[in-house]
Formats: sequence, structure tokens, C-alpha cells
Amino acid sequence: MQRGSVQCAAQAWDASPAPCASGRIPAMPSALITGITGQDGPYLAELLLEKGYDVYGLMRGQNNPKRAMVERELPDVKILTGDLTDQSSLMRALNDSNPAEVYNLGAISFVAYSWENAKVTSDVTGMGVLNLLEAVRLHGGDDPRAVKFYQASSSEMFGKVQQVPQTEDTLLWPRSPYGVSKVYGHYMTINYRESYGMHASSGILFNHESPRRGPEFVTRKVSQAVARIKLGLQDELVMGNLDAQRDWGFAGDYVEAMWLMLQQENGDDYVVSTDETHTIRELLDLAFAHAGIEDWERYVRQDPAFMRPAEVDLLIGDSSKAREVLGWKPKVNFPELVAMMVDSDLAEQKKLAGL
Repeated sequence: MQRGSVQCAAQAWDASPAPCASGRIPAMPSALITGITGQDGPYLAELLLEKGYDVYGLMRGQNNPKRAMVERELPDVKILTGDLTDQSSLMRALNDSNPAEVYNLGAISFVAYSWENAKVTSDVTGMGVLNLLEAVRLHGGDDPRAVKFYQASSSEMFGKVQQVPQTEDTLLWPRSPYGVSKVYGHYMTINYRESYGMHASSGILFNHESPRRGPEFVTRKVSQAVARIKLGLQDELVMGNLDAQRDWGFAGDYVEAMWLMLQQENGDDYVVSTDETHTIRELLDLAFAHAGIEDWERYVRQDPAFMRPAEVDLLIGDSSKAREVLGWKPKVNFPELVAMMVDSDLAEQKKLAGL
């Protein structure tokens, strides 16, 4: 494979292309993103496009209902079809995109769903990582570092936390099929890095949210319900455990850390977090208050059906390594994140209701 143009282009990723030693204007590097239809994929694609990459997004199925959204919001992203459970489709996607960097964001990522469909979650979120790693290794041929690989690991791997705060060295004790699957993918990424010398990195990302988060996730469930209650479109919000604690950041900040990992000389593992923890109650306080509703308790009802079979009570990261090695830090704080999400849902619900 011809990699010279990619290496030459690396000199100018943040600026206008400059001539290589040959005098030619180099082609910009390409990147392949799995999970382009999720929350993080669009933010990462926007970041890479701004840096001059050719961006390819892997999408499952030709009739994917989210295809129109991607084509509308990310018209410069080239869409490829493939499936993390089908290695041959991943090989085709790599041949078509010939990427310098691969970002594996694809997963069945809703934790509650993973108990209902543990095998599907394991096949996609766990074995899918192995399939993609092997496809990348084979695509690289004689050069195991030809393609840099990023794996989206998760703070859910810590589960029954053995250390507070959690670092890259904290013992993993997952408490859901999703967490177990992420642990498998995480260790397989380390194994390929150590066994084959691949430039493979894992970002152990703590909870990161945005207006693009799906409504099945608690932060978006809250912001959407608050907007509807404020507008008189909904009477109550049904919740599970209000005392669970999470380290919440902004997805737009976290994708920058992903990119920075692949700009390092060698692959490694990094915790990406705000290093702060907040309870669901604090989330409710901020969201309702931002909408001008002070007494949220009369609108919120708890239901045991929304309790996890095995709860993860306290997740808080220590992102010292990412801050020191990558020079990364979050820009959006928790109150700003909540306000951003409530404002977005207020605007969306007003439009949908014709208000």
C-alpha cells in the first residue's frame, strides 16, 4: 500500500496543505468511523473534517433509518455499509477508505438493553472489536502500524468500583453484559497492540452527553421531559435510582481526546473524564431550574422497573494521564452541559408541537 502521501499529509493536518519534498500537494489523510449514526460519531466527523480529513462513516444496512440524518447533517462524510459482526464487510470498508486512522465507536451502547439481549450485545460490542482489529491488521499487511486504531472503551468496565477515582490501572469489575463486552474489546485492543505492534489505543470514556444523545439515556430523558413539562406537553417524569453518581462531560470535548490519542507516537490507554461526580438528583435540580421550575419532586416518580439488576453506584475518573500526555481537558462544565441539553430540547419540542 502507498502510505507516503498519508505520512506527508500529517505535517499539515491543522493548516493548509504544504508541498511535500517532491513538490506535490499531498492528499489529506482519511479516517474511517464506525458508529457514525451514534452520538459521538457526528462530533468526531465534524472535528476531522475541520482538520482536513477525508471522512468515511460505516453504517449497518443499506436501509438504515439514520442514513438520511447523516447525509443531511454531514454531507461531506462518505458512507460505507458494513457490520461489526461481519469481518468481510469490514475488509471491504477498509479497502474502499484506505484509512490512516480507524475509530471504533460502533456498539450496542444502551446498558439497560444489554440485559435483555446479552448475546447480541456481546457479538457487536465485544466480538465486533476483534473483527475490526483483525481486519485492520490484515489491511496493514507487512506494516502493523500502517493504520492507527482507536477503541471506545467505557467507564462501565469499572462497574463495582475497586478504587475511587478510577484510573487506567483500576481493576475492572463490570456489572452489566454491556460492561463485560467492553472489557473484552478493551483487553483485545491491548493484546493486538502488544502482540502485533499495532498503534492501538483505548479511550476509557466516562459518561459524555449532548443534545445528540438518544432519549433512552438518562440525561436526555431528563432534558426532554423537563422541556415537555415546561411546555405543558407532559405531566410527569418516571425515573429509577436517583442516587446513582456519574462523571458527566460533553461529547464534543471527548472526541478531541480520541483524535489526540492517535496523534501520539505509540498507542496507549487513557481515562477521559471531568474528574467530578454528580447524582441524578443534581441533574434534576439543574435541568428543572434552568427551565424555571424549582420544585421538581412533584413531577418526578420513581419506578422499580427502571432500576438496574446490578447498579453501578459511583463512577468518577482520574484523567491526569490524558491531561498530561495529550494536553487535553474538558471545556464544558456540568451546569453548562445540562443547560445546553434543556435549551436544545425546548427548541425541538416547541417546533414539534407547533408552539
